[in-house]
Amino acid sequence: MKNALLYTICLIWFSTSATAQNKAWDGFGIEGYYIAGKAFKHSSKMRADFPEQSPAFELNFVQQTYGRKAWHQRRRYPVVGMSIGYTVYDKDVVYGRSFSLTPNIRIPIISGKKLEWSFRAGFGLGYITKRFSRHPDWDTLNTAMSSRINNYSYFTTDLRYRVNKHLDILAGVNFAHISNAALKQPNLGINKYGAHLGVRYSPVSSTPDRIVRKQAPLKNRVLAQVRLSMTGKEIGTADGPMYPIYMASAFASKRYWSKNKILLGVDYEYQTNIYMFLKNNEIHPGKEKQNSWKSSAFIGNEFLLGRVGIMFQVGYYLKQDAFTKQKLYQKLGGNLYIIQKESGVIKELGIHAFLKTHTSEAELVETGINLGF
Repeated sequence: MKNALLYTICLIWFSTSATAQNKAWDGFGIEGYYIAGKAFKHSSKMRADFPEQSPAFELNFVQQTYGRKAWHQRRRYPVVGMSIGYTVYDKDVVYGRSFSLTPNIRIPIISGKKLEWSFRAGFGLGYITKRFSRHPDWDTLNTAMSSRINNYSYFTTDLRYRVNKHLDILAGVNFAHISNAALKQPNLGINKYGAHLGVRYSPVSSTPDRIVRKQAPLKNRVLAQVRLSMTGKEIGTADGPMYPIYMASAFASKRYWSKNKILLGVDYEYQTNIYMFLKNNEIHPGKEKQNSWKSSAFIGNEFLLGRVGIMFQVGYYLKQDAFTKQKLYQKLGGNLYIIQKESGVIKELGIHAFLKTHTSEAELVETGINLGF
């Protein structure tokens, strides 16, 4: 009788332990990709050509969300991941190779029992093996990259076919960008597009049981918001002094569908590197400051993922500095919210990092704080 009771207790303990262990790994998977693609010259300042193919490989550790947090359900249960990437730009001839570490998220667009169409975005760090250098390598042909550590961003869309609960096959197209956003010169960055083929293996299941709650919709509130940012930029030539750039934004945001915010406001930017260049070269004497700042009107959208927001913004210059010729610019990046409240004077407080570009050419990366009232 005692042995039977002891056997029963052990059996219950082992089955409970195995169930808990399986639950911990439920939804976890490993994705492996081969990416056939081509890097391309997006500026006449790029001196060296790229080869016909610049292949890449990616290993992505993913977790299928299942509703543990409210935003999982609002976002239709996305997949979050951390990827390790390897790209061969030209086999160390000029542009070298890159290694990347990139947090990413996959949002479903259309989902079926066997087939899914989704969009994935990643924003992280990339290490590159070849860069502009005067000493000791004397590599002055590479005008695309000037620092080892850079921003690495990519966007992909693909179709996923579910073979069974353990195995998925994925195929799609992608775009990737690596640069230090002109923190150090020269910095044209490398852009690459391509197509990929991959598989995902899930030890337990790629489709864990979902938690479905009846959620009250969040109010479509309007906030007055302020964003303060700062970055640095070298003046003109490589290895020159670095000067600070100051940025401020004032805008209104309106939340909608309980998971997005639309943004409308103005940006202000003052670049001390331009001021010093004008001063040193006696350009616009006496008017250096007024030719060193620019302002713009912008519209944007922020996708809310709990305490994380992914922001896309398009702006139109109302006033340009002495050297800006483009009319439009883009910003993309993320907010991390420290305070998120529905009431009180300060309803939002966060830190952010945005990449600012003019179409395919990065201008800077800004970091700072943002407030919502």
